[in-house]
Amino acid sequence: MTGVLVMAYGGPDRLEDVEPYVLDVRDHRPTPPALIEEIRARYRAIGGRSPILERTRAQAAALERSLIASGTPARTYVGMRHWRPTIPDALAHMRAEGIRRVVGLVMAPHFSAMSVGAYYRKVGCALEDMELRRILTWHLLPGYLDAVTARVHAAAAVLEPDARAGDSVHVLFTAHSLPARIVADGDPYAAQLRETVDALANRIGLPHSFAYQSAAMTPEPWLGPDAAEALTALAASGVRRVVVAPIGFTSDHVEILYDIDIALQAHARTLGMTMRRIAMMNDDPAMMAGLAGLVRAEMANAGWM
Repeated sequence: MTGVLVMAYGGPDRLEDVEPYVLDVRDHRPTPPALIEEIRARYRAIGGRSPILERTRAQAAALERSLIASGTPARTYVGMRHWRPTIPDALAHMRAEGIRRVVGLVMAPHFSAMSVGAYYRKVGCALEDMELRRILTWHLLPGYLDAVTARVHAAAAVLEPDARAGDSVHVLFTAHSLPARIVADGDPYAAQLRETVDALANRIGLPHSFAYQSAAMTPEPWLGPDAAEALTALAASGVRRVVVAPIGFTSDHVEILYDIDIALQAHARTLGMTMRRIAMMNDDPAMMAGLAGLVRAEMANAGWM
């Protein structure tokens, strides 16, 4: 039997968990209490917890159903990079159930050594006597592109009836920012995001642009433009209706529910813009079926089928 390790970032289950969660993200470096309280306030604003664990479990369940339906002997397990159940927890669970062959899948389509690479470094530290096949990127997976496209069209359709002639809906694609130095290091993250945007542009048929969001508060420069700056520029050019499509994320969590739905939405209102975010892909059947195909391919390449 092969185990599929489905990985996501993680998030606190309750407000009391925010401090240990933040310390884990920051590798237990000294952290100002004001920063912890600011992050706690963001979680309080979205209901006091992160929904990412149940969203990831739903994705894993959908993936397993798709694998079983195709006759593929595999089970899925969930591991979080920065919260419980941790990646080592998931691997220990797999090991206890006799799993020795593992396909890794991070629920983020674009590869960076700082993001997806960090997940696999955690896997490597806990792998022990298990074999691993890594899915590193799926930024052009047809099922993923189809899921985003359908959601962009659905969100645009809500805004279009009010659009005046010459005032069409503009689509702003976003992804999590990373330190700008990764480009000089040859990291493929930014290039893969451009490829995704280009592929989606051919499908959506709407004016569009791209920006980064959720940059950390550090002295070094991060990839831009920032989404708020992009909205300001669009408003200055006369755009009044915007669909925000977070292509670097697959499920609902704080970077969606707070950074976009609260902070960016408030900024859009100050600019006199009407902004609508697409529904997240979560366990979209087309996307999960496409990911099941990637898992089957890795198993076949390893001779596990």
